[in-house]
Amino acid sequence: MKEILSDQSEHIARGFSPILGQRPRVLILGSMPGQASLEANQYYAHPRNAFWPIMAALFAIEGQQSYENRVWQLTEKGVAVWDVLKACIRPGSLDSAIAESTIVVNDFSRLFRDFPEIRLVAFNGQAAARYWHKYVMPEQAVPSALRTAVLPSSSPAHASLNLIQKQQRWREVLLS
Repeated sequence: MKEILSDQSEHIARGFSPILGQRPRVLILGSMPGQASLEANQYYAHPRNAFWPIMAALFAIEGQQSYENRVWQLTEKGVAVWDVLKACIRPGSLDSAIAESTIVVNDFSRLFRDFPEIRLVAFNGQAAARYWHKYVMPEQAVPSALRTAVLPSSSPAHASLNLIQKQQRWREVLLS
């Protein structure tokens, strides 16, 4: 696995530790947290990101609670959250701005070894799925029985679907 980037650029984005809980069964993977999330030190912190409203609708999580409380409620439902990328150089928040030669991925071999109950990986958007298939699958031990699904991105940049349409698609995958 590639070493973490040295602090050679002001555009280095470094991801968060995973949200795991005790026995996650579903892992939702984004690509890399956006600027608003990095600044707030919270997954999906941009006020127009649909992630938390989708989680509220699917899992009866109170969206107006503190971040810590929402995270706890989500983990109680067996849902984990992480990103494919551990670090990269990216000016701004768009996945299209990621310098591919700088990508460092998270350690999924260890995650699946430590949490064998995970049976579904749901990608929050096409970019997460693309990075997974390009950088994780060829190099890391991933359980053969693992199901994967690509969901519409919860990002406000993905505006081809409205919130209700995104919720429906996420519901079809996560609650089936």
